[in-house]
Amino acid sequence: MLTSTKSLITYDKKNLDDKTLLSLYKNMLKPRMIEEKMLILLRQGKISKWFSGIGQEAISVGVTMAMQKDEYILPMHRNLGVFTTREIPLYRLFSQWQGKANGFTKGRDRSFHFGSQEFNLIGMISHLGPQLGVADGIALASLLKNKKTVTAVFTGEGGTSEGDFHEALNVASVWQLPVLFCIENNGYGLSTPTSEQYNCKDLADRGKGYGIESFILDGNNILEVYATIKKLAESIRKHPRPILIEFKTFRMRGHEEASGTKYVPEKLMKEWSKKDPVDNFRAYLMENRLLNEKEDQGFREVILDEINEHLQLAYDEDDIIADEATELNDVYKPFQYTESTPSTKTEELRLIDAISQGLKQSMEKHNDLVIMGQDVAEYGGVFKITEGFVEAFGKERVRNTPICESAIVEAAMGLSIAGVKSIVEMQFADFVTSGFNPVVNYLAKSHYRWGQEADVVIRMPCGGGVAAGPFHSQTNEAWFTKTPGLKVVYPAFPYDAKGLLATAIEDPNPVLFFEHKALYRRIRQEVPINYFTIPLGKAALLKEGNDVTIITYGAGVHWALETLDNNPDISADLIDLRSLQPLDKDAIFESVKKTSRAIILQEDSLFGGIASDISSLIMEHCFEQLDAPVKRVASMETPIPFIEQLEEQYMAKGGFEQALKQLLAY
Repeated sequence: MLTSTKSLITYDKKNLDDKTLLSLYKNMLKPRMIEEKMLILLRQGKISKWFSGIGQEAISVGVTMAMQKDEYILPMHRNLGVFTTREIPLYRLFSQWQGKANGFTKGRDRSFHFGSQEFNLIGMISHLGPQLGVADGIALASLLKNKKTVTAVFTGEGGTSEGDFHEALNVASVWQLPVLFCIENNGYGLSTPTSEQYNCKDLADRGKGYGIESFILDGNNILEVYATIKKLAESIRKHPRPILIEFKTFRMRGHEEASGTKYVPEKLMKEWSKKDPVDNFRAYLMENRLLNEKEDQGFREVILDEINEHLQLAYDEDDIIADEATELNDVYKPFQYTESTPSTKTEELRLIDAISQGLKQSMEKHNDLVIMGQDVAEYGGVFKITEGFVEAFGKERVRNTPICESAIVEAAMGLSIAGVKSIVEMQFADFVTSGFNPVVNYLAKSHYRWGQEADVVIRMPCGGGVAAGPFHSQTNEAWFTKTPGLKVVYPAFPYDAKGLLATAIEDPNPVLFFEHKALYRRIRQEVPINYFTIPLGKAALLKEGNDVTIITYGAGVHWALETLDNNPDISADLIDLRSLQPLDKDAIFESVKKTSRAIILQEDSLFGGIASDISSLIMEHCFEQLDAPVKRVASMETPIPFIEQLEEQYMAKGGFEQALKQLLAY
């Protein structure tokens, strides 16, 4: 604490009343006192890690008090003041930090890696950048629902080096989203100083490149923070647009406590310690006779009593008991499948037409469903699947996006948080690599971590056979079938594609929906004209026989059908998996136990593909019924080539018939 009662920060109270001034002070004092207690508990081994926000309380408190309680804030791990100002019961925070059941993640994640719909707070993940795009999605939902609300999202100066930061700012600017991007520039990203993070005078300057208003504020001056953010938020509600704020502040402790601060020059620490936001504002209030020592002591006693009372509640809570069923059941949000029956009236459709028709009927059924992707609006997508959708549903719901897969996946997550379903079209499945992080770390893990569903379908045009080369021909489902929390669907026929797509959109969990490009205009089938659903996780038995079980999906289904047509003497069960996650294990085991032989065909290269896992499952569950080793057939262990003769050699199709006959002759 300052020994002097003289404030070293210049405050302008403007028209703020005394009650507000004292509220600002108490809201800063509370997280400071909690942190001081947590640092003691850390040394006692009662919490495992701590990321300190001491010295940055004015930013968290000022922004939160300037926002309305129904507006979302996306804080980071130094923003305890956001959580306390939103009045989350302390015992829940303490339980969270101790890994107790009353925490927000049931012991599955730590620190501030959680969200709460009750308090309109959406916490971070360790990758930092994705929350910026998520804020875009929440703000987009506000626009679509005409709610006139602002979304505030925090990042540090180090996080501005990530691509997600730039993608999110660009999307927000192009779409004029009501987002406050708050950069806490506290001098260091772990030990890396700002001079090694960026080469511009102020981070606020980055807003200019995206056509975004930007401001620089003294992050230690609570009145400047509160008054400015309140004014800007009011302006954004009237005229939606993004604004970038750079808060100049300093991190008085280590990145986390174990890292220390030895890399920080002592002179710099001393200079910033004089700018402590809590001490200076306390001095200001005393100078102006708005606070005295007795009143201040009273505030502290009340806060300390609350801390101790709630700590005891957390201590008294039983430790979490590991329960396998509970863990597995929380990976996905429960989804009660409801069958919508197909009509008897049908029409012949290509695969591409069935997908387009299914999308259109889902847009009609779910009147706030949003489609996002590159060139999906007036152009109709590169495969023309969404052609005419803008005329039918408008540009608000059929949205062209910049080339920024990561930010768009994150925006889809934000829409889900705000209660809006969305579909993201990857122009080609290969391009998902540019949005891989939010798919596997945000969408996949959110429900398990804190019960927030990711109601997102990602359409994945994939596969070879069209001479498109290494970057437009991959079938990369294996990257996702091994990621708990994702569902993966891969139809081979128009009927299945339409029904499964409808179910995928109804399902509140993230679904990757693979569409084989070579089948788009080649495969035709009679398809019901109405909206109908097919359950995920149910394979289709296309042919029945006694000699061998063929297990495949996607283009492999048609390769297998062609092979069986050319070899009518082969008696085979042909299983089209249709859904890879969830997987219809029962259908596989039942067939293999009947035929005693199994061959698995996939277009993907062999090692690490789903055929390997299916083979292992068969060996574990059907070993005694097998009369031959399980056979896997896949494409070459190379990237997929461009020229036709090389692509034909690469494809698994060419070796399937011989492998099947070898298995039968074993």
